[in-house]
Amino acid sequence: MLITFGQILEIGIKTLKQANIHDAERDANLLLQYMMHEDNRFIFLHRNDGTDESHADEYFSFIDRRAAGEPLQYITGSQEFMGHEFEVNESVLIPRQDTETVVEFAIEQAGKMKKCGSVLDMCCGSGAIAVSMAKALPKADVTACDCSEEALETAKRNAVKNGVEKHVDFKKTDMFEIEKRGKVTHIKGKFDMIISNPPYIPRAVIDTLQPEVRDHEPMLALDGGDDGLDFYRIIARDACGHMKKRGMLIMEIGHDQGEAVTGLLRDMCAYADIEVHKDLAGHDRIVSCTLA
Repeated sequence: MLITFGQILEIGIKTLKQANIHDAERDANLLLQYMMHEDNRFIFLHRNDGTDESHADEYFSFIDRRAAGEPLQYITGSQEFMGHEFEVNESVLIPRQDTETVVEFAIEQAGKMKKCGSVLDMCCGSGAIAVSMAKALPKADVTACDCSEEALETAKRNAVKNGVEKHVDFKKTDMFEIEKRGKVTHIKGKFDMIISNPPYIPRAVIDTLQPEVRDHEPMLALDGGDDGLDFYRIIARDACGHMKKRGMLIMEIGHDQGEAVTGLLRDMCAYADIEVHKDLAGHDRIVSCTLA
């Protein structure tokens, strides 16, 4: 029996609303567009057209996954960031607008520097920061590091997808350390700019996160230790050894971490121009500094 696109869309919306999914209508519509490989205009113009049972079943399987709390981006395998399309899966965090603020700030600062020929993205995840920086600074050499092999493979595919695979060097590291043949060495070279969006959620807070985040996004990319500052301590300690003279360090932070992170940098006595910058919502979002 034929069922129209409009009918399956209405069922999808109702199912998501019953599951208390925020923006149920938007998500149901986007999942239909994803299944059909068409845009919203096509769906609107053809909502009274019939579709077969196999299409309906496929659509309802996506709806069921979304109703169970799986993020829309993991179902579609895609997320837009800085105007570019990125593959996402459960090995990487879903890039968010907060991090776009960080990248926009980094690009702005790079434009003010005499030269920004080398950029390091520490904890690169999907590669959203590294790839976006490579797109914005085509003459720069970008290095992207992560401890997750699965995340790095995703990031490499995103570099290819966005045409910057020749400009980004991916490395599997434990922060600034690389292990080869049982020996631990540090990342070679110094950089004009180091950017990082490290794990920064305090461990005790993780259970209070939205189920979409807590149950689906990688714990490795969320857990910042007991106080959420474990990775900032490592960055504050080690980044100065990998920065060129007057190089810049830029980090995304949680909205309530500005004072703590700037304190870690001041305690090192290796940094200058330590500042906190706000996001579009007026929350603390970025800490930046230069090498003293």
